[in-house]
Amino acid sequence: MASFLKRLAMGYAVILACALSPGTARAEHDQKLIDRGAYLARSGDCMACHTNPGHPSYGGGYKITSPFGDIIVPNISSSKRFGIGSWTEKQFDRALRQGIAPRGYLYPAMPYTQYAHLSDADTHALYIYFSQAVEPVEYPPVDKTHLPFPFNIRQLMFGWNLLFTGRTVIPTGEDKPGSVERGRYLVRALAHCSACHTPRNIFMAEKTSKPLAGGRVGGWIAPNITSDPVSGIGGWTEEEIITYLRQGAVEGKAQAAGSMAEAVQHSFRFMQKSDLRAIARYLKTVPPVRNPGQNKPDYAFRNPRRVDIGILDRAENRSPGAMENGKIVIGERLYVGACAACHQLQGQGTEDQFYPSLTSNTATGSLYPNNLVLAILKGVHRRTNTGMVFMPAFEDQLDDAQIAAVADYVLAHFGNPSARVTPADVKRLRHADVGFWTVRLISNIILGTVIIVGLVILVLLISLFLRRQRRQR
Repeated sequence: MASFLKRLAMGYAVILACALSPGTARAEHDQKLIDRGAYLARSGDCMACHTNPGHPSYGGGYKITSPFGDIIVPNISSSKRFGIGSWTEKQFDRALRQGIAPRGYLYPAMPYTQYAHLSDADTHALYIYFSQAVEPVEYPPVDKTHLPFPFNIRQLMFGWNLLFTGRTVIPTGEDKPGSVERGRYLVRALAHCSACHTPRNIFMAEKTSKPLAGGRVGGWIAPNITSDPVSGIGGWTEEEIITYLRQGAVEGKAQAAGSMAEAVQHSFRFMQKSDLRAIARYLKTVPPVRNPGQNKPDYAFRNPRRVDIGILDRAENRSPGAMENGKIVIGERLYVGACAACHQLQGQGTEDQFYPSLTSNTATGSLYPNNLVLAILKGVHRRTNTGMVFMPAFEDQLDDAQIAAVADYVLAHFGNPSARVTPADVKRLRHADVGFWTVRLISNIILGTVIIVGLVILVLLISLFLRRQRRQR
């Protein structure tokens, strides 16, 4: 009897396991998809743009500065009312890879021109993650995008997309961890590196003839990251590239600030090392592009000039002759008083390089000192896996002339002495007045085209009217 009851219990257990296993397997499958989608969202740096600092994740509201005006990033949480919770997977796919949301066309500040290369499987995993795992944010961004005419007409993006958007899917290379093939997918599709690091034409589309040869983002210079040993990162080792992506700094080379600091904080530091190695290996294969007139790397300026701390003890000479050199005097006083405590008198930084050297530094060695000026203006804020990197912003403490003076002093003593900064340069970068000549040019082209087309249509209508009048006679 006991044997019979034991066999009966085992039978019930088998039946119960069979009944429950499909659901359990389904739940495990869904969780794997969610985990995969979460990793892809991190690797795609969705957080950096779609989360306003100090607000809930993916609630939107972050402001992207573009030559056409400020673009306010939307809520992409799972909220059905304010986010994308009511979107179907087809609608999500269309927005992600074609730039067409249910509410209309997106601007290419959303890197759909790069996401167009994503695989179907990765797109599906992203949809599952955002629709099932991201907490809903039940309010819209405070502000909305308001661009000047004609850029506020989103339907114009139809023509732009026809000209500049492709749909070629790139193999993911997942079966080859750390490989060039995997790196190609990450750089060109998921991590969308070309969105910042490729120069753009007057229509703000990438110059495909110069991939990854450097671009500009809100005044910041996204450097050349081709394999060129002078203008690009051909002089970097694989390990240096991996360290930079994970920590945002490499001693004797560069430190991340601006959008790149955000990418390190929100994306690269969370990526698997095999994927970071794949990126490094792929970048080493990108055809080299040399910046015109450059004959040595930006980080190769290594000979600092001596700083005179006695400047603080001397009375300022305001005679006409002395004031001819007044900018350098002001710059030296500002550097000694405000900068030397961290970066040291000779610009060597601290021993552990937590406060980096100002020599052998791409920010000070570049002929275009935008990044140096913006670092002084906006500061540096970058969280890494080992802690927080912080440099205070001086935009509310120093005026344009003072920032120009200290920037010029740093360049002359620690970096590229050929570079110069004027108060007008600082004012332009302070207010993000970048690229407006492009806006005016494109506006004139569009308006001119509209006027010409309108005149042609008017002439045709008048001709048709006159022809009909003649027939009636």
